[in-house]
Amino acid sequence: MKDHIIKKYCELWDIVTDGPLATMKKNAEGVDVPKTRADCNAENLRKWKKNAKTKKWLVCGLCPDECSRIQRCITTKKIWDTLQVTHEGIPQVKRSRGILLYFQYEIFTIKEGETIQEMYIRFTILTNELKTFGRVILEEDKVGKILTRVLPVTWERKITAI
Repeated sequence: MKDHIIKKYCELWDIVTDGPLATMKKNAEGVDVPKTRADCNAENLRKWKKNAKTKKWLVCGLCPDECSRIQRCITTKKIWDTLQVTHEGIPQVKRSRGILLYFQYEIFTIKEGETIQEMYIRFTILTNELKTFGRVILEEDKVGKILTRVLPVTWERKITAI
């Protein structure tokens, strides 16, 4: 979603990351609430339109369950933060998930009856997930792991030839 928004409208991504641009004001209790159109000047209206456009881009990519999660979010930043926590978790959960994925990488083996193609798809998914958690594994390390520790003994001659 991030890449799609950046590719289409680069300045809209700033709205997602920079915070509440759905112009806010303090109500009688001192709580930030969105301004009404009547309270806005020309600059506020421009920001409001950009926020609405960005919100549309975010919401259009969501399934009904996710839409219900973000229904109460007013700003695109709040929507994005909610989606990030939903899909990636809080920092402690992300760190734990990264550790668990790396452990799975370390003990990765081919399953009995699994084809090389199926094993490689699982391996690629695992290494891609590790990358999203900041653990980039070099290509030569991946190849070395597959050749030396993942493939079954029956592949020994082919591994030697490679």
